[in-house]
Amino acid sequence: MSEIVELDDIDKKILSRIQVDATASIQEIADAVGLSSNPCWRRIRRMENDGVIQRRVALVDAAKVGLGATVFVTIRTKQHDANWLEAFAKGVRQLPEIVECHRMSGETDYLLKVVVRDIPHYDAVYQRLISLVPGLGDVSSAFSMESLKHSTAIDPATI
Repeated sequence: MSEIVELDDIDKKILSRIQVDATASIQEIADAVGLSSNPCWRRIRRMENDGVIQRRVALVDAAKVGLGATVFVTIRTKQHDANWLEAFAKGVRQLPEIVECHRMSGETDYLLKVVVRDIPHYDAVYQRLISLVPGLGDVSSAFSMESLKHSTAIDPATI
């Protein structure tokens, strides 16, 4: 488990502002949180160095670029040795359509989030995955009909 970084209220306000708009200038962020620009910049740099802020990215609307289908894939396997896990992780990393992969507790061993154009596109991803990773076991897919909530933001109030 990673080390927990202590954040004060100003750090949390900075995080809130950056998560809404990472293109905001240091001065805009500083004004919003009640600091001058240099102390604000130092706090942002500290949070980047501490790994709290991992990176600043642009969020792409998948449907607007033709990737309108989200598929959740559950995988159960009887193989849990280090070599198989390494091969599985390598295979998952080779498929850009797989945007998230989680090792789970309970009956499902792995949960994948896959973003594709349509069912034939998903089938091609599935075929590539099973060719890259032998012995997947039980693979089940569920297509998302509608996204009721999607966020990448961590609410600082929950920290």
